[in-house]
Amino acid sequence: MRASRLLSILLLLQTRGRMTAEALAAEFEVSVRTIYRDIDQLSAAGTPVYADRGRSGGFQLMDGYRTRLTGLTDAEAETLFLGGLSGPAAQMGFSGAVTTMQLKLLAALPPERQAAAERLAGRFHLDPVGWYQTADEAERLPVIAQAVWNSRRIAVRYESWKGEVARALEPLGLILKAGLWYLAARPVEGRGDPRTYRVSNILELTVGEATFERPAGFDLAAWWAETSRRFEADIFTGTATLRVSKAGLKQLAKLGAEQARIAAEAAAGAGEGWVVVTVPIESVEHAAVDFLRLGGEAEILAPAALRDAMRETAGRLAQLYRD
Repeated sequence: MRASRLLSILLLLQTRGRMTAEALAAEFEVSVRTIYRDIDQLSAAGTPVYADRGRSGGFQLMDGYRTRLTGLTDAEAETLFLGGLSGPAAQMGFSGAVTTMQLKLLAALPPERQAAAERLAGRFHLDPVGWYQTADEAERLPVIAQAVWNSRRIAVRYESWKGEVARALEPLGLILKAGLWYLAARPVEGRGDPRTYRVSNILELTVGEATFERPAGFDLAAWWAETSRRFEADIFTGTATLRVSKAGLKQLAKLGAEQARIAAEAAAGAGEGWVVVTVPIESVEHAAVDFLRLGGEAEILAPAALRDAMRETAGRLAQLYRD
């Protein structure tokens, strides 16, 4: 802990210039006496840090002294300052590590580039959560992140679409998708292929003492890309034919990537009239809910079961609002 604080003090003095003992103590939540001991330790290690007394005094490094990271170009270090990382890192319990990383990156840059890096962080920000949505609140996320990092087995009680289930898992990685956190984990029993678990659906969690060996060659990014592709390909079990207005095509495009592609192709030759399109659907039940968003700008032509479901829903709405 102290070694990490000494390095952080060095980087702070390098990036911010003169700082008082009180300011450093507040930064690291330690006593002023501890900061004085840390400064003595840095000096004993050969770091050219000295103190200016008086109202505007404080500790600072000798002019021209710099500690630099190696292997990073200025442009590469600046790029790592892009916003959006701090939020997910804080959710996983790594906010302190991100702050230290940014200090190290600033220290790696020459003085004339430090302002540019900080300006970059202030002008670009990544917000992965969709409009009118909130980030997935997963209170167990930091514990899971540590289990992933340390390769420790976990026992969970999980709420799946089939009901509550108990699982012993080997956590392999965490994925943030559209504001929602997912866990890639391999069941202990049977040691099958990794599966996906939504973190917020974990009702109970216990981290065990036993560790495990990660599958040889497991690539989390590649696995997630293939899992996502397979999920999107398998989710559609049928099709629906609709007669849609020009305004309805704009609404249809908001239902998904494939629907957006079909709507764009139809709109290109639709003119001002209505067009007939065929789109994939997950099920009659899901489609009935989705197509209600189109309101009176679309008519379901097929399948008959979906048309009946829309008619039944419209009848219930009419009855509800009759008065």
